[in-house]
Amino acid sequence: MSPSYPFHHPYALSTVLGGKDLKVPSWRIPAGICVFINVDSRRRWKSAISVLSSQESAAWGDNVTLSSQASPAFSVEIRAFYEAGRMLGSGEVIGKLQLSWDDLLNHRDEPFDISFPPVRGVHPSLTLKVAVVHVCDDALSDSLVDCGIARDTDEGRAQFAKYVTSKTVSQLNTAVEHFQLVLDQCPVSHPDHAAALTNLAWARLKGYAQNDLQDIDGTTSLFREAFALRPQRHPDHPLSLYNLTEALNWRHNKESTAADIREAAQLHHELLPLCPEGTYLRSIVAGANGVDHVIGECDDLPIDASDEGICLRRVVLELCPLGHRHRPIALDNSAWALRSRFIQRGNIDDLDESIRFRREAVSLCPEGHTERAYYLNNLASSLQLRFDHQGKPNDFDEAISLYEEALRLCPVGHKYRATSLGNLGVALITRFNNRGDIDDMITRAISLYREGLTLCPPRHPHHDTMLHNLALALKTRYDKLDVSEDLNEAIDLYRESLGLMRLDDPERHVTLCNLSSALCFRFEHTRKNEDVEEAITLCQESLAALPSLHPDRYFSYIWLEDAYLSRYQILHDPADLSLAVENFRLASVHPTQGFPNRIRTALHWVAGVESHQHDSALEAYQVCLELFDSHVMTRSSIISRREAATAFRGAQSLPVDVASCAIRCDDLRWAVELMEQGHGQQWSLASRLKTPVEDLESANPKLARDYLELSKLISNAAQSSATITDRASADQAATKYRKLAEKWEAAVAEIRNLQAFSRFLLPPLYADLQAAARHGPVIILIASQYSCSAIIVPTSGDPHHVPLPSIALADLKTLKDRFTRAIRHASRMNPAETRTDLIVLLRIVWDEIMLPIVNVLKNVLKLKRRSRIWLCPTAAFTSVPLHAANPFQTKADRSKEPCLEDLYICSYTPTLSALIRSRQMMKKRKGKALSAVDSELELVHKLVPATANYTTISGDAATRAGALDGLEENTWVHLACHGKQDPAQPYNSHFVMRDEHLTLLDIMDRHIPHAEFAFLSACHTAVGDEETPDEVIHLATGLQFSGFKSVVGTLWGVDDAVAKHVVEAFYQFMFHPKEVGVMDPMKAAWALNCATHAVKSKVPLEQRMVFIHISV
Repeated sequence: MSPSYPFHHPYALSTVLGGKDLKVPSWRIPAGICVFINVDSRRRWKSAISVLSSQESAAWGDNVTLSSQASPAFSVEIRAFYEAGRMLGSGEVIGKLQLSWDDLLNHRDEPFDISFPPVRGVHPSLTLKVAVVHVCDDALSDSLVDCGIARDTDEGRAQFAKYVTSKTVSQLNTAVEHFQLVLDQCPVSHPDHAAALTNLAWARLKGYAQNDLQDIDGTTSLFREAFALRPQRHPDHPLSLYNLTEALNWRHNKESTAADIREAAQLHHELLPLCPEGTYLRSIVAGANGVDHVIGECDDLPIDASDEGICLRRVVLELCPLGHRHRPIALDNSAWALRSRFIQRGNIDDLDESIRFRREAVSLCPEGHTERAYYLNNLASSLQLRFDHQGKPNDFDEAISLYEEALRLCPVGHKYRATSLGNLGVALITRFNNRGDIDDMITRAISLYREGLTLCPPRHPHHDTMLHNLALALKTRYDKLDVSEDLNEAIDLYRESLGLMRLDDPERHVTLCNLSSALCFRFEHTRKNEDVEEAITLCQESLAALPSLHPDRYFSYIWLEDAYLSRYQILHDPADLSLAVENFRLASVHPTQGFPNRIRTALHWVAGVESHQHDSALEAYQVCLELFDSHVMTRSSIISRREAATAFRGAQSLPVDVASCAIRCDDLRWAVELMEQGHGQQWSLASRLKTPVEDLESANPKLARDYLELSKLISNAAQSSATITDRASADQAATKYRKLAEKWEAAVAEIRNLQAFSRFLLPPLYADLQAAARHGPVIILIASQYSCSAIIVPTSGDPHHVPLPSIALADLKTLKDRFTRAIRHASRMNPAETRTDLIVLLRIVWDEIMLPIVNVLKNVLKLKRRSRIWLCPTAAFTSVPLHAANPFQTKADRSKEPCLEDLYICSYTPTLSALIRSRQMMKKRKGKALSAVDSELELVHKLVPATANYTTISGDAATRAGALDGLEENTWVHLACHGKQDPAQPYNSHFVMRDEHLTLLDIMDRHIPHAEFAFLSACHTAVGDEETPDEVIHLATGLQFSGFKSVVGTLWGVDDAVAKHVVEAFYQFMFHPKEVGVMDPMKAAWALNCATHAVKSKVPLEQRMVFIHISV
């Protein structure tokens, strides 16, 4: 029985709290949901518009006061609206329900649900709450304006909703007619024009989806026009954006138009940020039929390496945030596109980014993931490609490890086994070419490829690739073992692979080149002219298929060069040699190929033209030097630069060989310039970042500041990168360094545009280098495989060439070994015994090396006795104690023939530029500090001027940090601790401190602003590097690089008991007279010369000649 209410309560306050299961009959996404309460035919109430949530619910909380006297019954409607701004029509009805006054009052003060007829199988519902009130706040308004546009719109929506449910085409046609009528009444200037366009377009799109209408292009144009009328910040902009994506998706689905799905991806990228979390629009856009569908379709598109294609991949990747199931494949597709663009254009940034993406993809597929092997293979492939381009051993070692792991994850029967076999095989061939381990590498590679070929039989899509790879392995083994069966099988396999490839196959040029190289090999063996003719034709065909900047044109050039050179060596036609040289040139300077390959080709060019005495030899050498300089500069740390410099067979002799070539061409000035450019390259590169810019600061202060700041940033980046062990972090650090280096190079280019700075940081000219001889001639000793000689750079005028016909490079290497044995033997002898072996060797040094030079100094340059000279040895000369050259002969009057140190005061310099730089930084100092470490301290303390501030670091204080602080704070340094040269890694050469070693790298990284003079009374402080002898990388030159203008070092082990006599005599001469107190490092060479003469009776020969002076 219904409760009754007193007559004095005629009003009910009804609150519309919310709705749920609000499905739209037409399946269209609404801009909002609204509730209507219709009291009679004239009066109705309308709620606010609520945005539909992802749960298909809405919330309002709106109030309406109703009177029981107004009408015994009323209706409630839920309507969907498709415009967030100005609305066209009354919306689409989701549900309508008749209610009585009692229906409301039965639920007084308690929320209750009212259920509507089902829509798409679910009953929409509203939640209401009713309270009885005594005052009527009449919120009812007149019905919506009843106009033709609104009526046609509402009728069109009603018919369209029926069509969606019944699939009756006549209802669709009726809906389209009504929407077209509305559009005809809403011209472009009408405020409802965009809404009218959208209604018509949506009906036509659904008809197209159901195959009831065909004009998708016209429909898409309607959506575009509506979208153009709703720019950003328009309330309907997001929904119009979504509608356009739907049209593009449907057209792509039916017509496979790649342009549509690419545009849809871009539009989704713009749309997602405009869809608030929790909204229905967001759930649709981000769901399976929205972003996920677009991503899946984009994943199926071919990899496109164009800028537009890579832009698409970036868009798709951004649509797949961390945690998205499609992120690994989106990363991989982006990596493929970037890798492909790198292959086409050679920009290393693309390859680095590709590797970064692939590292992340691997990290998202841990152990047990079904696709881990796939992503491991792809990462390894990119790392191997970067190794081919840059030559970093870590990349290749990591690639091999990843390939091995991938193959372990692909047992027999696995879908990726053939791929893993092929990839590991290529890597093993590369390792074999670099290391030459036949059994462990090339034989295994051939075995892997034969298995792979069985997994890819004829008509398999990868059959041609397996044929090609097996051919490559067999050709590689033939190149090392000369088994003709391998070569013939390789040629047959290449031909079979080529026959299976389409003419437009993007990899066809690779097979053409490799077949060409195999035919060249066979021509060299059989001398059948048809083989070399075909080889040339194949290379020319591969060139014709590639654009001018494609990196693989390099390979066409080198095999074309090989073909012409092979034919020249047999037929001796000069035209073939000229063509070979031209292709050497093209390959060496091809801008999009990596430096390692170009360097190898340039070295091959050098060897070829030296062998055949072609006039392009100097050009080839110069290209080599420039490529080396550019390649080494790409490495961020000093150690990695040395690794890069030692990675090429035969490159160690490049500086001396180019100088020898220039000498043979009678161009001594150029010989000096080229020698300086190649000699001491490590120091030259490092010193670039420490070049003084006082003149530039005066001419252009801002440019100077920018340059100094970039130099500092690069230096810091280089230091930090040296400590990174994580591979991904190392990649990021290398990329950061390269970006900084590019900015630094741009700043240098801008500086060179200034008239007075056109040669800023360029290799110095002879006129600049001659400044090194300002205080005495510099003798450059050149030990080349082609000739040994010296060039004397005088104080003024042209250089002088001194041939050394009595000695060859092999003799110098023998001499080095004999000195090592003689010094070792002398160290075990009684001090009073005659050092016969050493005397014999020093006499050879005098007769065959220094005497011809002394003759020019005396007779041509008229150099006075006791003048300063500087020795600049290269290659094998760095291992010979040139300063100790002595005839050990007695004249007729029983006086001794003068030795080199009797005639001149000798110093060494690693390069002419280093000597110039030290002089430029030279200042006389009076009474500044002297720091000494450990032994000999009291002796040194007694001998230095009283005006000098003196710091002692000994005992527990003799730590690495204490020594570094002493170097930084003091002007003069005396180090008497043990020192050791590291022949394998000279930057790890060190002084032995109390706690840990003080390495050469530690010293080079430290800013030492006050440095003037250093005495290194320690073992092996001036012994060079066996791998890069022209770099003269040792502790003494490291201190010179760090700012010390004058350094005394040692060539081998020092006997502390006798060395103190040299130290004492040195400081006595250095500070004589002691009372003056002037500490002049320019006296060091003279003081050492006098000291070694003064202690002849106390110190044996090997302990006198162990000390050398370096620099000013």
